[in-house]
Amino acid sequence: MTRDLDQAFAALADPTRRAILTMLLEDDMAVTDVAEPFEMSLAAISKHLTVLTNAGLISQEKRGRVKWCKLEPDALRAASVWMQGFGQFEPVNLDAFERFLESELPEESA
Repeated sequence: MTRDLDQAFAALADPTRRAILTMLLEDDMAVTDVAEPFEMSLAAISKHLTVLTNAGLISQEKRGRVKWCKLEPDALRAASVWMQGFGQFEPVNLDAFERFLESELPEESA
């Protein structure tokens, strides 16, 4: 499971790959359509797609002459479960914490 999480988070670390995943939320897309909004070569997009595929976040299949990409939504389940473990902690209110420190700590003399 650790290796799967490592691959998922490594794939998600890149903004281009996150953008690709967002695009695939809508529907399956041909590789050329995925590449269209980006100012990079088709080869560079293919490398990003390979990383996403190896992480299990997307699948690719050939339909005729066109390679299609499909989001694999269950692939993020393990990462989501892992991250939810950190949700048990309340967010820290830094202003309240600062006020607490000011009231509890003695003033430093000049």
